[in-house]
Amino acid sequence: MKMFAFKPIYGRSIALTGIICLLCLSAMAQTPAKKPVAAKPVAGVVVAKPTAAAKSVPAIIDAFFKKYKEKGADTAIDYLFGTNKLLANLPQLTVLKKKLDSLQQSAGKYVGHELIVQKSSSPSLFLYSYLVKFENQPYRFTFMFYKPQNEWELYRFKYDDQMDAELEEAGKINNKHP
Repeated sequence: MKMFAFKPIYGRSIALTGIICLLCLSAMAQTPAKKPVAAKPVAGVVVAKPTAAAKSVPAIIDAFFKKYKEKGADTAIDYLFGTNKLLANLPQLTVLKKKLDSLQQSAGKYVGHELIVQKSSSPSLFLYSYLVKFENQPYRFTFMFYKPQNEWELYRFKYDDQMDAELEEAGKINNKHP
């Protein structure tokens, strides 16, 4: 078996090349990320993209509730559904916006929200359920987020007012009527 002997100069060149490569990779990793591109108007509607600060699921949800309180359902829904390019321009969003606006007419003014449960089936799929407090009655908003690559996006959203029935059922012994 033949052994290859490198002269000392080759060893230093290889080591120097390796160090330069590591420094280049380190410098590339520290370059700032590209700024998000502003949303383009689609049929007269501008879909708001999450800001750079809203990278985590709780931050996206908090921004949604802030927009819901301050600017109404239209802005909040555009923001939330804007996290997923497949859902951002659904025709059903207009209906959803109207229904969420009508909640405040029937349930009263939006007062706040509280986390009910947070669950995950994997590091890439999360469910958050919130008690949404209105002056006259509570609702539940359920958000499901999916992270296919690097960014979280809305996967499912629904709301309902069935918490009281579920809570009552959970309070029964062995799920039998008292």
